Order: sequence, then structure tokens, then C-alpha cells
Amino acid sequence: MKLPGNPKVRTGICVFAVFALVALVGPYVVQNLMGLSPSDVHTADAMQGPSGAHPLGTTATGEDVLAQLVVGSRVSLLVGLVAGIVTTVLSVLVGVAGGYLGGRADSVLTVLTNICLVIPGMPLLIIIASYVQGRGGWLTVALIIGLTAWPWGARQKRAQTLSLRHRDFVTAAEMTGESRWGVITRELIPSLAPIISVSFLGAVVGSMFADAGLSFIGLGNINITSWGSMLYWAQNGSALTRGAWWWFVPPGACIAVIGVAAGLINFGIDEISNPRLRKPPKKVRDRAEAAKLRRRTDEPVEPATAPKAQEATS
Repeated sequence: MKLPGNPKVRTGICVFAVFALVALVGPYVVQNLMGLSPSDVHTADAMQGPSGAHPLGTTATGEDVLAQLVVGSRVSLLVGLVAGIVTTVLSVLVGVAGGYLGGRADSVLTVLTNICLVIPGMPLLIIIASYVQGRGGWLTVALIIGLTAWPWGARQKRAQTLSLRHRDFVTAAEMTGESRWGVITRELIPSLAPIISVSFLGAVVGSMFADAGLSFIGLGNINITSWGSMLYWAQNGSALTRGAWWWFVPPGACIAVIGVAAGLINFGIDEISNPRLRKPPKKVRDRAEAAKLRRRTDEPVEPATAPKAQEATS
């Protein structure tokens, strides 16, 4: 598989690939090959800094931080991925369908989107998470986040669809007898692929932040090892005041790095899809520089003016 030529997109994809690889094979490596467990309690090793036995130190109850970080990466990435898929699918269906169909269908979907936009997202998420706390695993948290985060994306995709529905390629598809669903899935959604991909990455990272925030305030499933639950137990164990930086810095740094990677991919996709930001190939730039140099050398040189004679002093 060939990576995109844009360096920002390439860097972001590589970072995501590293985290995905850690989530897939990391738990097996740390538990079976390194002999570390995220849940084994060793009070004699409590609050120890990084060492050979514990590369990232231990928690207040002697649990290995590296094992928790690696095992928790799988849960955090799954929550972000599932919630991002749910958010993107709902926003695409509501936004694109409403913008293309128009009429009563668009009015109903627009009213539904506006109602969901008026309701504050984070308080609604906190209320729902408080109600279902402890009744489900990471999938429940992901569904809650995904079902409350789609309105803004739907509004954006509806606006883009309104600008595309009267284009020539849509009219041509309608004149050939293409169904409405076929026009939406085969014409409009592929044309909106850059916007959909950018919004999907934003939804994944935002869902991971939301999961970490819910777990940090104790509304997520803190019994499941994730980056958010690590921050929760670090806060409960007064890791900051006790100087145990190795307990809360690694999960926070991982979330921040994933956010930076998503930002790089978004900027890179914007540069690829936006002609104003698109850089010409290196050969074209070299030719332009050579042409500028030739023009400079071919310009006639103006003769230097003779210096004015100095006035005689009396």
C-alpha cells in the first residue's frame, strides 16, 4: 500500500499505525513475553519510579503502568473508532439525505438536527453516562458518545450537499434513471469523501477525549483498563501532589499525540483537496525557479550614473 505523498498525511498515518499495532499485539507482548500484568497488585512495589522491572513505574497499589498503558490503548482506540463510525454514519445519512432530498424530508431532518444542536452536548453526555454507569462495557460508552456527537457533522454535510445537488454530474445521474439512494451513495458521498474523512478523524479523536473525560470524573467504566481510567485512578491516588509523574503523563501524552496525528492528517487532506493550498510538484517548482533565474540574467543592466562632482569649498 502506497502512502499519500503529502508529508503531513504520511506522518499522521504512521502515528496511527504505530498505536494500532500497539493495541493489537502490545497486550500479548507485555503480558506473555515481559510478564507484566495491568491488574496484579504488589503493595511492596507501590509508587516506584521507572526501573528495569517496571519501565514506566508502578501505581499506588503496585500495578505496572506500562502494562496498563498498553492494554488500555486497545479500549481507548476501540471507543474512539466505534464512536467515530457511529457519529460519521449518522451525520452523513442525515446531512446528505436532507440536503439532497429537500422538501418535507429536509425540513424534518433539519428540525431534528437543530433540536440536537440546541441541547448542550457535554451535559447530555454526562447525564446519559451517569444513568448507565456500570451497566455496560466500552461499547456502551462508545455508543453514547456516538449518538450525542453527530449534529454538527450533519449540519456541515448538508451545507456541502446543497452546493452539489444541482451540479452537472448529479443531473446527469438523475437523467439516466439513477434512484435517489443511488445518487446519494454513488455520486454525492464520493464527492464529499475529503470532508467525511476529516470529520471521521475529528470524531475519533473527540470521542477518545470524551471517553477520557468521562472516566476522569468517574462516569465511565473505571473497572476497565483504559487511558481514561488510568487518569482517574492517578487523580484519586494524588499522583500529581506526590510527584508520581510516570502515572499520569504517559496516558495523557498518548491522547495528545493521537490528537496531533489527526490534526496533521486533517491539514494534509485540506492541502490535497484545496487547490489554493496545493503545492505544485518538485519538477514544476524547479522549472519555475529556473525560468525566474533566466529572466533575471537576461535583463539589461542599466549603466551606473557618474557621481556628482563635489562642490569646491571656499
